[in-house]
Amino acid sequence: MHLSRDVVLLITHSGDFYTVDRVAEALSRLGANPFRLDTDMFPLSIELAAHINQSGSKHCFKYGEEYLNLEQVQAVWMRRIWQPQLAKELAPQFQTACIRESITTLDGFWDSLQEAHWVDDLQRINVAENKLRQLRVAQEIGLKIPRTLVTNNPSEAKEFFLKLEGRVVVKLLTPLSYSMKGSSFFLFTSKVKEEDLLDAETLSYCPMIFQEQIPKQRELRIVFVDGNFFVGALDASQYAGSAIDWRCADGNNFVWQPFQLPEQLAVTLNLFMKKFGLLFGAFDFIQTPSDEYVFLEINPTGEWGMLERDLELPISSAIANALLKY
Repeated sequence: MHLSRDVVLLITHSGDFYTVDRVAEALSRLGANPFRLDTDMFPLSIELAAHINQSGSKHCFKYGEEYLNLEQVQAVWMRRIWQPQLAKELAPQFQTACIRESITTLDGFWDSLQEAHWVDDLQRINVAENKLRQLRVAQEIGLKIPRTLVTNNPSEAKEFFLKLEGRVVVKLLTPLSYSMKGSSFFLFTSKVKEEDLLDAETLSYCPMIFQEQIPKQRELRIVFVDGNFFVGALDASQYAGSAIDWRCADGNNFVWQPFQLPEQLAVTLNLFMKKFGLLFGAFDFIQTPSDEYVFLEINPTGEWGMLERDLELPISSAIANALLKY
């Protein structure tokens, strides 16, 4: 089946659910044609062809029964890019090369969509994902941030731990999985224990980010969509005894609650997003018992489905409008 013009390309993966469906439904209601592309299904289940010559180029996808000429695409939602899933019978020595070539080929296809409107541009996403850059920009525009150490030096980590009297958490600089449910391959934010420092020598293999543990009244997930804010709050007392990171707490221990963002914080976060040139982002903040707001991080392709599901916040409609606005 060939789609008409005014196509919005939804870049995701086959394990994604709820959010991508909600955005597709919102786009359909607005008269657009959503085309879902599950990046992990290439190359086994997705066919593509790029014809390039002196007079121009043509890029096409065929996925299932649908055929897409990329000239039809007016907007792109960059939800997720996933590593290609290859056939198990492919010899191991060829796996790495095939994955590399598949990713490189898709990169070339994204490049052919420069005239489309992106939420968000891949290069801007990649820049914004760097947590050190996030913290620098947050500090520069006046957001409160935790004391932070990024290091692969065991002695530095031990000294930081002692200086903060053990009130330290640790996490990776980059997430290892993305979904509403997470996975066993996701390293959640964890409290550092004194016995953990016995294994500090392993830092020489992989640097990590150590941060001051901030006292919590609430944790906030603040979703920004083209100037609009959608906020969910968690009462930290409901899970503080079982988890440092709400994402690994027992789901029965917390309930998302609506929250009104302070006006000045909204102004500052608008400035933050302008610094990175992003139309979408999911912020994590802590509201302390003394009513301070502490910036933890932003995920430029972060999760929001639980806020729409539990609080009926119209985030999917806001994303659809942002895709078609320009």
